[in-house]
Parts: sequence; structure tokens; C-alpha cells
Amino acid sequence: MASNLFGIFNIDKPQDITSRKVVNHVCAMVPKKTRVGHCGTLDPLATGVLLVCVGPATRLIQFGQAAPKHYVGTFRMGLSSDTEDITGEVQSHDSPPVTRDQLESVLPKFIGNIDQRPPAFSALRVGGKRAYDLARAGKEVKLKSRKIDIYSLSVVDFDFPDFRLDIKCGSGTYVRSLGRDIAEALGTHAVMTELVRAGIGDFRQSDSVKLEDLTSENIADHLLAPQSLIPDMARTDLVGDEFDKLRDGNWIRRDMPESVQELAAYDAEGRLVVVLKRDSGRLFVPKINFALHWKPNAS
Repeated sequence: MASNLFGIFNIDKPQDITSRKVVNHVCAMVPKKTRVGHCGTLDPLATGVLLVCVGPATRLIQFGQAAPKHYVGTFRMGLSSDTEDITGEVQSHDSPPVTRDQLESVLPKFIGNIDQRPPAFSALRVGGKRAYDLARAGKEVKLKSRKIDIYSLSVVDFDFPDFRLDIKCGSGTYVRSLGRDIAEALGTHAVMTELVRAGIGDFRQSDSVKLEDLTSENIADHLLAPQSLIPDMARTDLVGDEFDKLRDGNWIRRDMPESVQELAAYDAEGRLVVVLKRDSGRLFVPKINFALHWKPNAS
């Protein structure tokens, strides 16, 4: 069994299992009490990239959650469901014929910083309870619209009543709700029938490991460096006694542009030691400190 794990797994989640089950699968392969968590839930229907952090890297989950997402979603017009996908209680509706040109004509209004009403069957909390728990209990769930970012949106395939979209978006986007709203703009309904998360930030499904191929014997071979979650963060290399200063929670001084509010600090071996935040002026203090995980000058 692998020990002292500190990093990220890019796992290709299979269909019909929860993200929690993927985490449990990883938990079974690592030493007891090792922290394990994922960077954003995929519904059981969905497949594709699920980033799973282990050990101290779980403290970086916030960066994976905030990273841009790439999805490929498939939808069927003329249907609606309580879950907004094919797994719910599906109802049929008379749907006016829709052409590919008509579909493409409404997509621009869904690009940019837009309002979206999340689905009732979601993990969002309402009065301290998960929305999907309330919905399953038969209670009416009304979630407020919120702002989301859609960076690009295009039609991949169209064969009425089915269509497939390529979607690049920010965090918090519900793809099934996007399909719902696009269909409404066309005077019809739609449910999501398939969903693939093709990427999160720089992580791609083509580079992911299938869950069934991840074993206790090869788990360390698939472990990615924790800094994989912060590839665009400004960096600095520690010198002199700075490692010891940061390990004790003290500050270091750096000349950085004012736009740099967070800074990743690495030791001479290229290991991520601390994520720093600007305190004032040139002073940076630890925000997420991994120094106690590493031994200075270790081989």
C-alpha cells in the first residue's frame, strides 16, 4: 500500500457511480486516516475528469473547484424531468420541429456572464439542507438564479430531437440547466441524456486514469504533483533560511507586482512548500503551509 501520498489523481469517472464512491475507492488504497477529497462533484450519469486530492493536497481543493471546466453534453428535446436529466421522472411534450440553424441562433445569448437557476436536484443547500434531499422528500424547492460564466458554446452534433454541445464554462455551472434554458428559448423542453467532463483547467480526460485501472500497486505511479492544481500562480524559489522561517509561520519578503496577491513558494528540489498571500507591501505570509510535510534538503 502506498504511503506518504501528497498529490492529485486525474480519474476518469465511470457512469452510474457517485463521486463519493470514487473517493471511497481511493481511500481503500491509501493508509488509514489519509485525507482524500475531490474537486467538484460529477452526477452519477456523468463521466470524465474527477480530480481527487490526497494527503495535504486536499487543502488545494479550492483551486480545482475554481478552475474552468470543459463539458460535452447531450440533450433530447421534447422531454422534461424533475432532475432535468434522463434519470428523473420524465414527461413527454409536443415539441415543435427545431433545426440546427435555429439551435445555433440562440446560443450566443447563453455566452458570457449569465443568470442561471440551478436544478432542484442539486447539492446546493437550502436552509441548511441539501436541495436534492428536500426534492426527494417531495418538498418544493425554489433556488434563486445566480451568475455563471459560459466562455464558449457550440453544437457538436444535431439530429433532432437530439443535440450535443461543447461547453467551456466557469465553476458552478449546471449543464443540465443550460440545456433546459436553451430548449425554452426554442419554445420546447429538453433533458440531458449524457454528460462528459472533458477537462478541468489543464487536466484532460485523455490523460486520466480509468478507475478500474487504479490499484494499490500502481497508485503512486498515477499521482500528480500538488502544484498541478495551481499552474498559473506566480512562483518564487526559497533561499537561505526561508524554508525554516515559513515552517514556523513567519513571513518572507518579495518584490512582486501589486496584481500578485498569492504566491507559490518552492524549495530547491521543486517541491511546493507554501502558498503565500500578500500581507502588506512586499511581505508575504503563509496561506496554505506544507513545510511541515517536507524535510528540508531531503532527497
